[in-house]
Amino acid sequence: MDLKLKIWRQANANSKGELKDYNISDVSEDSSFLEMMDQLNEELIEKGDEPVAFDHDCREGICGMCSMHINGEPHGPENETTTCQLHMRKFKDGDTIYVEPWRARAFPVMKDLVVNRDAMDRVIQAGGFVSVNTSGNTLDANAIPVPKANADEAFNAATCIGCGACVAACPNASAMLFVSAKVSQLALLPQGQVEAKDRVLNMVNQMDLEGFGNCSNVGACAEECPKGISLENIARMNREYLSASISSEK
Repeated sequence: MDLKLKIWRQANANSKGELKDYNISDVSEDSSFLEMMDQLNEELIEKGDEPVAFDHDCREGICGMCSMHINGEPHGPENETTTCQLHMRKFKDGDTIYVEPWRARAFPVMKDLVVNRDAMDRVIQAGGFVSVNTSGNTLDANAIPVPKANADEAFNAATCIGCGACVAACPNASAMLFVSAKVSQLALLPQGQVEAKDRVLNMVNQMDLEGFGNCSNVGACAEECPKGISLENIARMNREYLSASISSEK
């Protein structure tokens, strides 16, 4: 395929960015989107031009690094698919493709398509974990019974890869789907109950401090999530937060 690419180029966080045009030929429809970007960068390097900076790691839809806004959609036009799993067969010969970084105040652009998502790490550090006794008298996790329905819901929430597509899709740049998934995966398990109240209060407070917007009730986050994280997690987090807030006031 022959394609016209309009790619956001920005030298650093303090410089002004703009869309630049690139033409690329002989793109295989079996290539992934990132492989197409690799092909473009190889051509740019051969010409002595600066390659396009973009995040990538596992290229297996697990790490969440491949954060690209493609034709106005986080991760592109295919539902429940990360950018690295998106194949060029979803496009047509002669198409014009717009490629931009995530757009959110909490995700400042570092260079080209690379954004700083440290804010999400700080939300996790605020409470997205279970304290474990490492004294040598640890209890095997399988010794604690967990109802299958709860285990299934916790697993579904835990499939969140923290890519930030929910933030990029939300008109208010809310991170509530991400935070609620991380709260839910622990709130549903007995191991997570000990710190449940502090966890949800600390994570939601940190989310607000990072500058993410409030939930807009549009549902775009769940629609664009590459792992199909459910909006039910936001409802659960709201219940957990309300309960913890009432308890802390007593």
